[in-house]
Amino acid sequence: MANREALRELQSRLASRLQTARTEGVQASWLAVESAGSRYLFPLAQSGEIFPFASALPVPYTQPWFLGVANLRGGLYGVVDLASFVARRAPVQRSDASRAESRLVALNATLDVNCALLIDRLAGLRHLEAFSSSSEPPEGSPGFFGSGYTDASGVYWQEINLQALSLQTQFLSISA
Repeated sequence: MANREALRELQSRLASRLQTARTEGVQASWLAVESAGSRYLFPLAQSGEIFPFASALPVPYTQPWFLGVANLRGGLYGVVDLASFVARRAPVQRSDASRAESRLVALNATLDVNCALLIDRLAGLRHLEAFSSSSEPPEGSPGFFGSGYTDASGVYWQEINLQALSLQTQFLSISA
């Protein structure tokens, strides 16, 4: 029970900080998330609302990374398993404990794609000063990969340009 309340409090604080960052300017540049052991940065201007992951209604004859559709605050959103889409493999089965930390991050409404990305864990907000170095995307990486950043602890974070992702033919073609 205490864990559930702590998660709600964290999500509330994060949503508040996201809103403050959007209205006050460039204090934080990215929403940091983790998915299947990888760390990603979503530009705040391209990120939408964050939802707890309950379930998605499966859609037949779709790609394995397309988990189905979900009703999020009255809107119908396609749910994509981010790690599965990036790695081009079947989605990882999540335990009940890890599913409790899973979240859906909706793409910003300005991108005109009703889609939410399933991630394993929120890691907070990051700004450029949180990183000690940056680099070009790895050779052969998808077109939606932005720069890579290394934080002071030596942990690598990959930026994902959500606008470029939302325009990818593979992302828009969910049929199997």
